[in-house]
Amino acid sequence: MRAIAQRALNALGRRRLKGHVDCVTGARSSLRFDKVAPKLGCRVSIGDDCIINARISFDRDNASFRCGDRCYVGASHFVLAREISLGDDVVMSWGVTVVDHNSHGIAWQDRAQDVLDWGRGAKDWSAVKIAPVRIDDKAWIGFNAIILKGVTIGEGAIVAAGAVVTKDVAPYTIVGGNPAVVLRTLSGPDS
Repeated sequence: MRAIAQRALNALGRRRLKGHVDCVTGARSSLRFDKVAPKLGCRVSIGDDCIINARISFDRDNASFRCGDRCYVGASHFVLAREISLGDDVVMSWGVTVVDHNSHGIAWQDRAQDVLDWGRGAKDWSAVKIAPVRIDDKAWIGFNAIILKGVTIGEGAIVAAGAVVTKDVAPYTIVGGNPAVVLRTLSGPDS
């Protein structure tokens, strides 16, 4: 009975998504979106055998969220203006936030009208730094971690709980802290 209820909820979630966002979902994937904040031309692509429990906020038109196969995402939040991608076999705990932009310009003059412009749907993004985020295959992201714009998390890397990742993480390393630093190097996939 629970499986039937879950399939019904997934179908409702997909319909709601498809009304605003181009959504492609792989076989046996479970989507339990808390909320999807859509913009025009945005895309969601979920691979096979995934469980996704996330809020996805598209802050600009034509942004893209991609997730490979066999991924698990706990109750987390993706905020994107361009692109966030997850490889295969990625595990993300709850409370993770991934953002591909700064939201506002650094100079006060650049953000003075942000609230009013945002409310009108006319935000000026010209002073906002935007860079895609990529989380490669087999990465594990601990709870309450924050991953900021332009970061690549390498294959097999582990991000400790509560870490704030501002720079790329090399494959098969463990990072933690604020800002995140290398805590340990792991043996590669052949070990």
